[in-house]
Amino acid sequence: MRQSSVRGDGSRARVRQQGNAVGPGRVGPPREAGGPERGQDKGQDEGQDKDQGQGDGGRPRGHRRAGARPRRRKHRILRWFSITLAVLMVGTAGAGYLWYQHLNSNIKTDKLNIGEHQAAKPTPNAAGQTPLNILLIGSDARDSKANQKLGGAKDTFGGVPLADVQMLVHLSADRSNMSVVSMPRDTLLKLPKCTDPKTGKEYPATVGRQMTNESLGRGGPGCTVATWELLTGIHIDHFMMVDFAGVVSMADAIGGVPVCVDANIYSKDRLGHGSGLKLAKGTHPVKGKQALQWLRTRYGFEDGSDIARTKAQHMYMNSMVRQMRENATITNPGKLRSLAEEATKALRVDEGLDTVKKLYDLSNELKKPAPKRITMTTMPFVYVGARVAPKPGDADKLFRLVREDVALDGKDKKKAPPKESDDPAAADDEIAVQVQNGTRTAELPAVSGRAGTVAQILTAKGFTKASADQSQSLSEEKTVIRFPSVDLEGDAQRVAESLGVPLSSVKKSTDVSGVTLVVGDDWREGNTYPKSSKDDDTTPDTALALNGSDTKACMKVNKNFTW
Repeated sequence: MRQSSVRGDGSRARVRQQGNAVGPGRVGPPREAGGPERGQDKGQDEGQDKDQGQGDGGRPRGHRRAGARPRRRKHRILRWFSITLAVLMVGTAGAGYLWYQHLNSNIKTDKLNIGEHQAAKPTPNAAGQTPLNILLIGSDARDSKANQKLGGAKDTFGGVPLADVQMLVHLSADRSNMSVVSMPRDTLLKLPKCTDPKTGKEYPATVGRQMTNESLGRGGPGCTVATWELLTGIHIDHFMMVDFAGVVSMADAIGGVPVCVDANIYSKDRLGHGSGLKLAKGTHPVKGKQALQWLRTRYGFEDGSDIARTKAQHMYMNSMVRQMRENATITNPGKLRSLAEEATKALRVDEGLDTVKKLYDLSNELKKPAPKRITMTTMPFVYVGARVAPKPGDADKLFRLVREDVALDGKDKKKAPPKESDDPAAADDEIAVQVQNGTRTAELPAVSGRAGTVAQILTAKGFTKASADQSQSLSEEKTVIRFPSVDLEGDAQRVAESLGVPLSSVKKSTDVSGVTLVVGDDWREGNTYPKSSKDDDTTPDTALALNGSDTKACMKVNKNFTW
C-alpha cells in the first residue's frame, strides 16, 4: 500500500491501495428438517435454536448462531473477508489523509490471544518464509437495532455473543495455496483458561467439554483464538470478526455472488422456522439480506444440518473469489467510500491489524493463491448426542497438515528427501536432549509419564544427558525433533537415527534452545518408534474438501422445502 500524508502545499495526498478481502460463513451441528430451530420458538430467525434436543432422525440440534459474509474489491482479487476488501478499496476512492485516519478510528480491536498458552510459531522454510493463519469469526451479537432486526430473538438483545462462525484461513509460506478449515459451532471442547483484558475477570479452564461457540463470551475473540491454538497446535497470527449487520452492510458492493440450488427452495417450515431464503432451481446471484439468508440457511439444504450449511458457505466463498477475479464490479468512488465506512465500522480485529494499511498489506498476501489452489474443508467430526466432537485421528491429521504447511489439495511440489547434515554429531553421551510429551490430542489426554519413558530409552542408548520436561503437555500428531541452529543439526539427526525416527521429522526451530524431542500421538506406547507404511500427507475424506475452482457445485434441496 502506498500512503502519503498532507503535502507541503496543503493539498491532501491520496491513499492508494488495491486488494481484496475475506468473508466468513458459518457452521453448526446437524438438525433434521421440521424440528424446532434453536431459539426459534421465541421468534428468532435461522440464527438460534434450543440448547439441546434432536430432530426427527435423531440428528443433533445446534446452539445459537450467527452469520457473516465476505466482500471485496477490484479486479485480480482473491480475498475472503468482505471487510478487508472494503478497506483496500478505500484508497481507490480517492480518500485523503484525514479520511484515512477517520477510517482507522472506525476499526475496533481486541487482544489476539487471552489464554494461558500459545502455540509455537511455525519454522520458516528454506527461503525464510512463514505461513499465515487468520481466524475468521462470525458473531451472533444482537447489540444493535440492525443486528436485532437481522438476528431476531428480542429477548437476547445485549446478551453474551456466540462465535457461531469459525473458519481458519491458512496461507502457505510460499503463498502458492490456501486452506480453510471450518469448525462446527456446536463442537464440544475443553475450553482454556482466559482472562478478559478489559475487566481482568478470569474464566477458568473447563473441566468438562462445552460448545466452542461459547468461547467468545469468555473475555472476547482472544479466547476463541486460544481455544483453536489449544486444540490444533496451530499458531494464529490474526483474527477478524464481523456481526449480522456487517455482512449485510457490504453485500451489494460486489454486485451479487452466483449460487446454485438443484430445486426450488423456500427455507421456512409450517412453524415459521428457517432463514427465509427463497430461490428457484438453478444459479442466481445473491446479495444483501439474501446473501445473509444463504449463509444462514439450514432448513432446506440436504439433511437440514449445520454441516450442510457449511457446504453452502464454502460454495459461496469459492464463487465470490471467482466473481471478484473475473469482474471489476466496484468502480464508483462514492460507493467505495460508503463501503469503506461501513466495512471499517463492522470490523473487529486483533491489535496487529488496527489500520487500513495493515489490512491492505494482509489483503495483498491473501490474493496470491489462484482459486484452483484454494481448498475448503470442515473439521472431521463425530456425533456426541446432540453435538459433535473432533473425529479422533482424522481431525488431528487435518490439523497436523495445516500446522506443517502441507497443501490440502495434494499439489505441493515433491520435496527432496532430507540429507544428512554436513556437521558431524557429537558423541552420544555429550548430546543434551530435552524430551517433551506431545501425546495429547483433541480427544485423548496426554499419556502420563511419556516424556520420562522416552528419556529413559535414550539414556539406555547412551544419551546420558537426556532429560524429561514435565512442565507442559503439548499436542503433536507426529513425533518431531527440533534444533535451534545448524551446529546442532548433526546432533538432532543422530538422536533420530538412534530411535528410528525419519530425518524428515528433524526440523530447525528458533522456539527451542537445544535438541528437543517431542513425543507425538504416533508413539503413545512401546519402546520402539512405530513405522508408518502409508502416505499420511493426504487430506482425510472426512474433511469434505471442496476446490475453489469448482464451478459445478450445487446445493441439494430437501424435498420438504421445495415450492
